[in-house]
Amino acid sequence: FRRFHRSLTNNNRWIRERSHESYAKNYSVVFPHDEPLAGRNMRKDPLHEELLRQGCVFQERHGWERPGWFSPREAAPVLDYDYYGAYSREHHRDYTYSRLLADEYTFDFPPHHDIIKNECLTCRNALALFDMSYFGKFYLVGPEATKAANWLFTADVSKAPGSTVYTCMLNQRGGVESDLTVSRISPGEPGSPLAPAFQGDGYYLAIGGAVAQHNWSHITAVLQDMKLQCELIDCSEELGMMSLQGPLSRAVLQEVLDTDLSNEAFPFSTHRLVTAAGCKVRAMRLSFVGEMGWELHVPRADCVKVYQAVMQAGARHGIANAGYRAIDSLSIEKGYRHWHADLRPDDTPLEAGLAFTCKLKSGVPFLGREAVEAQKAAGIFRRLVCFTTDEKVPMFGLEAIWRDGEVVGHVRRADFGFAIDKTIAYGYIRDPAGGPVSLDFMRSGSYELERMGVRYPAQAHTKSPFDPDNKRVKGIY
Repeated sequence: FRRFHRSLTNNNRWIRERSHESYAKNYSVVFPHDEPLAGRNMRKDPLHEELLRQGCVFQERHGWERPGWFSPREAAPVLDYDYYGAYSREHHRDYTYSRLLADEYTFDFPPHHDIIKNECLTCRNALALFDMSYFGKFYLVGPEATKAANWLFTADVSKAPGSTVYTCMLNQRGGVESDLTVSRISPGEPGSPLAPAFQGDGYYLAIGGAVAQHNWSHITAVLQDMKLQCELIDCSEELGMMSLQGPLSRAVLQEVLDTDLSNEAFPFSTHRLVTAAGCKVRAMRLSFVGEMGWELHVPRADCVKVYQAVMQAGARHGIANAGYRAIDSLSIEKGYRHWHADLRPDDTPLEAGLAFTCKLKSGVPFLGREAVEAQKAAGIFRRLVCFTTDEKVPMFGLEAIWRDGEVVGHVRRADFGFAIDKTIAYGYIRDPAGGPVSLDFMRSGSYELERMGVRYPAQAHTKSPFDPDNKRVKGIY
């Protein structure tokens, strides 16, 4: 129930194909960027055909086809599953998507490393458009929605409509069940996926699509336990989402949106309903890549029209499509956390460097607060640390972290950061002597990261190695 969406568990074709492929590949080497060929094209977002024509190589997450990267040479559609030629099925010949995947069967940098580099640097230096439509989009509404929000979310989200807050949700043990953005909204029109009608208070939740079902289950379980007068509405399929990011994003969007995008009129972490290409959209000034940028949340039927208007306005500014491989690189460079890798239900916000999301200075109780306060009092015995290596070597996660000749943890997530031109890795470290892991302990060690039996000298960072003062998201370049 928490792991898979009902559209998959109720679908016999998906169950049959995925069961076969997991059996067929049971003893296969698991390469870092492999994708399934079974059970594909189950959930397509509104821009799917548009991006496919432009060379999008899709990834599969939770049934969704999401953009991985863009091949400049050819379209790479995902074909119906052929059971690898079993059961008298004709094996696909000259299958572009399968061939591109096979090129990735390496523990070195992939052959299209430079393509992902271009997507990343175009975002850092000009602007890029990311189709993030697979995101989970929920409304928490009703007379007691604020009571529910205060309990569910670690941060104070009960601000005025128009505000957006990055927050966590915790379990009873203080472990992170989710990180997401929560936007306070005003009541809208009946049946509108963009601004629904409701009595009482309303919040709009945007959550990574691969973990949306997990979030839905966590929230509904809490709401049922508390018997509050509010409801959770899923509009994930009814809304698309485009994220336009980079130093030129304001110049381009100013041509498309009917609103003032200056820092004073539209500050970071706010949202409003605006018109784009004659369509009503919700614009949010947020970033998951560490640049000035806006997300456009758009009703499904209007997505292609809005996308084309943005791409047309961006053409003379050098706009590019970019996918999730670029997001992975850009976000680790900025130090943004990924739930399931950097953050899991057994990691606390204090260990993960997310204490700022917790309203501990207020007297407002929230789920997991007592566990977080107890940990704060007792000390933090492991801590998430950012490492960089000067040697350009690919890392993917699970590499050992050595400190002064002893293993003190392992890497949770790693990628190559193209703007700083270094390998970046994040992992939790402990003190072998059993004491709390202070910032002094962290700074004082000499570190190495071990990849395939070879150790590479590494630097530990207390702040993100890219834009540590967080200027770019505020439009300061």
